[in-house]
Amino acid sequence: MGPGYRRLLLLCVLLGVPIALACFFFVGLQHQLQHWVWNSLPEAVGYDAPPWWWPLPALLLAGLLLAPIVTRMPGGGGHLPVNGLAGAPVGPRALPGAVLAALATLPLGVVLGPEAPLMAVGSGLALLAVRWAPERESEKAAGILAAAGSTAAISTILGGPVVASVLLIEGAGLAGARLVALLLPCLLASATGALVFTGFGHWTGLEIGALALHDVPPGADPDAGDFLWGVPTAALIAVVISLGRGLGRHTVAWTRRRTAPRTVACAVAVGCCLAAYALITGRSPAEAALSGQATLGVLAADPHAWPVGALIALVACKGLAWGIALGGLRGGPIFPAVLLGTATAVALSGLPGFGVTPALALGISAGAAAVTGLPLSSAVLAVLLTGGDAYDQMPLIVTASVVAFVVAQLVRRTPPSEAGA
Repeated sequence: MGPGYRRLLLLCVLLGVPIALACFFFVGLQHQLQHWVWNSLPEAVGYDAPPWWWPLPALLLAGLLLAPIVTRMPGGGGHLPVNGLAGAPVGPRALPGAVLAALATLPLGVVLGPEAPLMAVGSGLALLAVRWAPERESEKAAGILAAAGSTAAISTILGGPVVASVLLIEGAGLAGARLVALLLPCLLASATGALVFTGFGHWTGLEIGALALHDVPPGADPDAGDFLWGVPTAALIAVVISLGRGLGRHTVAWTRRRTAPRTVACAVAVGCCLAAYALITGRSPAEAALSGQATLGVLAADPHAWPVGALIALVACKGLAWGIALGGLRGGPIFPAVLLGTATAVALSGLPGFGVTPALALGISAGAAAVTGLPLSSAVLAVLLTGGDAYDQMPLIVTASVVAFVVAQLVRRTPPSEAGA
């Protein structure tokens, strides 16, 4: 470990602080805007909850705001969510467009998560810092610092550095000394960032909407019935997620020509799906809108309050909206996929011998594995989210993650070596 690498580790610790602060205020502002659009504004105009038609003007506005960002700003508003979290890091020049696209559209109900914009913030700020280093060192450090910045950013909403670092290990496909050389900066940056991010949450009192389940059903040991139903349920989740991604790829091809008007059309189509959910179920369209973090928490806290028909409608309407958004809008793909997997599993938990708690755990794991192609990271995420119940559920969580990964690859007909994309 030479002096240059030690300086790099110190820089990663220092970078974790400004990246965490930037992510904190980004997510805090997004959450406040989201609360205003879906809670305060309906109450101000006389509604206890958003009416069924509320997503239509909201998503139309999102499309109108996003279209000029995608067509005119550098970087096109960030990565296409259908490509997952892979791709070249977002640099400083493209960062304003990615941040503006997220803040202008995600609070309005776009069915995508904040993880991709947050990673853009992390990599963009990290690459900006590289410009201050000597040219010879900056060329060597750019890739590691970009990965460390992205890991620090996404760890802020994944409950800390553990999931983000495991995701990096699995996604990078590295080994030996190269793995350690990349992992140490990412661990330091994400740990520092998570500390600052959590501290500012307590000091300011602002809500940041990180992915977390504060209440889950009582623990229950998985038995033969849970595995009997759990394996085909994980396979079904993988098929649902893969169909959504397939729709996203078709949407990408469709929006390559006449991008601006077709971007608006995609946003309006998402709004129609959300309105259809409200009309079919008589429930709030907010349950199907947005990234799904809030709905996942409500579903986990009281799954028996959700009729099976409402869960099926949620998977159908939100899944269709998610598939359209993957190819035509901007944001992260993971959080909605986790909700779709969980809703599918909970809808099937009424089958004989299939428990709600095992269904919840395997739904999180299978949904994440199907969309990311990273079964280990998905299992770790499910374990951390389910908390004390995870110990007994781990065999089922891991099995569901592997089954969903394999089935998703078979549906996509993609070699396993490309799974991390």
